[in-house]
Amino acid sequence: MMIENEVLARLPEHLRQYIKPQSYAHYTAKDQSVWRYVMRKNVDFLSKYAHNSYLNGLKITGITQNRIPNLYGMNRILKDIGWAAVAVDGFIPPRAFMEFQAYNVLVIASEIRQLNHIEYTPAPDIIHESAGHAPMLANPEYAAFLKRFGEIGSKAISSPSNMKMFDAIRKLSILKESKDIKESLIVEAEQEIISLQNQTISLSEMDYLRNLHWWSVEYGIIGSPENFKLFGAGLLSSIGESKWCLSNKVKKHPFTLDVIYQKFDITQPQPHLFVTPDFAHLSKVLEELANTMGLRNGGIEGVEKLILSEEVGTIELSTGLQISGQFKALIPHPKNPSQVAYIQTVGSTALAFRNQEIVGHGALYHAEGFGSPIGKLKGSNLAIEDMTPSDLEAFGIVEGNKVVLTFESGVVVEGKIITGVRNLFGKIMLISFGECTVFFQDQILFQPQWGQYDMAIGKTIKSAYAGPADAQYFPFEKRKMMPTPAIPAIDKRNELYQTIQEIMEDDLDFQLKIDAIGPKIEKVDSEDWLLVLNFHTLCLAKNCTAWKASAFKKLHKIKQNNPSLAHLIEDGLQLFSC
Repeated sequence: MMIENEVLARLPEHLRQYIKPQSYAHYTAKDQSVWRYVMRKNVDFLSKYAHNSYLNGLKITGITQNRIPNLYGMNRILKDIGWAAVAVDGFIPPRAFMEFQAYNVLVIASEIRQLNHIEYTPAPDIIHESAGHAPMLANPEYAAFLKRFGEIGSKAISSPSNMKMFDAIRKLSILKESKDIKESLIVEAEQEIISLQNQTISLSEMDYLRNLHWWSVEYGIIGSPENFKLFGAGLLSSIGESKWCLSNKVKKHPFTLDVIYQKFDITQPQPHLFVTPDFAHLSKVLEELANTMGLRNGGIEGVEKLILSEEVGTIELSTGLQISGQFKALIPHPKNPSQVAYIQTVGSTALAFRNQEIVGHGALYHAEGFGSPIGKLKGSNLAIEDMTPSDLEAFGIVEGNKVVLTFESGVVVEGKIITGVRNLFGKIMLISFGECTVFFQDQILFQPQWGQYDMAIGKTIKSAYAGPADAQYFPFEKRKMMPTPAIPAIDKRNELYQTIQEIMEDDLDFQLKIDAIGPKIEKVDSEDWLLVLNFHTLCLAKNCTAWKASAFKKLHKIKQNNPSLAHLIEDGLQLFSC
């Protein structure tokens, strides 16, 4: 069971739905062999080309070259640097991924790539997630950037096409890592992604954050275009990509805000990368992007983004009142179209202040939606929130009074004031009416028979962002995702991998054991080249000259018949013979 620490204890329920047990016992000897091969090859290469935080980070996070990390132990170590780790089922929605980061939690897809994808897999796996992402957390400046990215990214407003793309990418990654899958299904999934990529649509805030994340957290390089080191997890965990990026075929550009417009293809090696001079520069560019988002600008554009997203979002008014729900419509100010006259949500809506739900104004109470005018009253220089008690009395805004409030926009609220709610600074942020009618021109917005009318107070919308203000109480919908394939039956060759590992660890009667397994190794197919390499390594360690020569001959034959495997075998012979 995953150790509970104060980092994990803060996770809200809507994020916990993505966590699953690691099931360490399901890793086979073959899986462990894939891990050892990739890690030894990566560490050997990355010791020269990765940022200096990488090797130190492997030690700090407890990740070794010899065994797939157990998240229980890894999480216990991460706790010392203020982070935690949880296992998830492959790709999870981008907002959830970023929100985990905001809580200082690293999400790790616990599956491991298949041998035929040993150099690169489009699916998240434990090599990419643990050996790619975790070590860089040892650098405090980078860790702070990652947390800040999570805080901002989890508030980015999406578009419906974002979830379609997420579902398509998840589907492709699952298909590519599935055994005995029809190639036609993979081609169909790839075409679906290409089709979505070719659609002419405006990029959403989440698109911008996704692109920034790809060119920094996943495929980032640091230094200068002529002299750089690798720090992106996609490079630190991919044997092929990490070497490929060093060539002149991969163009290196300065890392600027323009990266948010640069699309990418997860199924292909990257044709260009963006180099940041230092980690502080990443944070600077991230803040530049945040300055363009509804999170910091609000206004009519922010509300329009929320309406287009078709997802739950929040607007925060100048009084600090937060309205969370699915925004369905707005009425622009007829004389100033850049301002909002009226907002309307549908379905469950909640009101909050400073991210805490206001008692009596949760999603159950506002189950049918919420609507309110925004702005100043007609004929007043002061907004309602800025009025003194005498100002309020002059406008008849007193409990028990029947009033007609006409806003500059033309929205009219007629009703009997029941009560009001003030913020911590004494400003009114909510007024409740009975027997209330609300209309704009010839459009009825609220009628008395609908019950009590609660009017938000705020002259402007200062922020608009994705998700509810108080996630603790807002109802969340469980995300239905295409499941990853069931764990396949143990590979028939796994017993041989296991036997080799046991002989390596136990000298007792090793010659008899090697003589027993040798003939079986001679008969394996080319696709089990790693098994033959392991046997060659065993024979080398135990000084079994005859069987070592037999294994070497077998490897040479595999290379001749399968040129695409030649470099993997050559690298393995060099690494495992040391």
